Amino acid sequence: MNNMPKIGLGTFRLQGQTVIDSVRTGLELGYRHIDTAQIYGNEADVGLAMFESGIARDQLFVTTKIWTESLGRDALIPSLKDSLAKLRMDQVDLTLIHWPSPADAIPVAEYMTALLEAKQQGLTRAIGVSNFTIAHLQQAIAAVGADNIATLQIEIHPFLQNRKVVEFARSHGIHLTAYMPLAYGKVMHDPVIAGIAERHGTSAAQVALAWSLQLGYTVIPSSTKRTNLAANLEAGALRLSDDDMAQIATLDRSERLANPDFAPHWD
Repeated sequence: MNNMPKIGLGTFRLQGQTVIDSVRTGLELGYRHIDTAQIYGNEADVGLAMFESGIARDQLFVTTKIWTESLGRDALIPSLKDSLAKLRMDQVDLTLIHWPSPADAIPVAEYMTALLEAKQQGLTRAIGVSNFTIAHLQQAIAAVGADNIATLQIEIHPFLQNRKVVEFARSHGIHLTAYMPLAYGKVMHDPVIAGIAERHGTSAAQVALAWSLQLGYTVIPSSTKRTNLAANLEAGALRLSDDDMAQIATLDRSERLANPDFAPHWD
C-alpha cells in the first residue's frame, strides 16, 4: 500500500485515557497511521482522539481488525459498521481479518469474500489479513486474489523473523506489516542490538525499528511516553550497515510472543 505510512502507532493493550493520550501525543508528534482493532476495546477512544486532533480525515491512515466472533458472512459487515461508528468515520483505510477462524470453524473464503464486499460497499479502502499462515494465505488468495490483500500483519522482530511466511507473502506481492517490532521491549536487553545502537549513538528500539524498515516492512510500535513515541518516529532516519543487518539476522530464535490458545499451527 503506497499510501500507508511506514511507521504507525499501535494501540494494543491501551485503554481509556491512556490510549486517548497516546494517540493525541502521537498525532501531535506527526504520526498519521493509527492501528486499532475490535478486540482492543478502544476504537471509540481512538476515534475521539483523532476527532479532537482536528487533523483532516484524508491526512490519516486508520486500520482496524475484525475479531474472530464476527467472521461469519452475516456478522462481518455489521461489525465493521459498528467499528466505523465508534471511530466516527464513514470509511477506514484498511480492514484486516485479525486472526483466522479458530480451528478453521469458518472457511477462509467465507470471511474474505465478506471483507471484499465491505470494500466494494466503500466501508474500507483496502483489506488484508493478520496472523495468517501460508495455508491461510493460499486460501485467501484463492478467494479474493492477491491484488486485494493489501498487507499481511504478523509478529516480526529480531527474535522472530518469520522468514517462511515473509517469503511466501512477498512472492505474491503482499506487503508486510510487523507488529510487536520491539518484542515487548526485549530488544532493549539484547547485547548485539545494544552494540549496534552504541555504534550509531542511538537506542536499541530505534535499531530494531530501523532493521524492520530496511527490510521493507511497515512497523506499528506502541508507547505511552512522548519521548519514546518521538524516538520511534525518528527510526526511519537511521541507516544500518550491511554488517549491522547481518548481525541482527542471526538473532532469530523463533521466539513468538503472541500465541493464544486459538492460534493456528504456525509455519
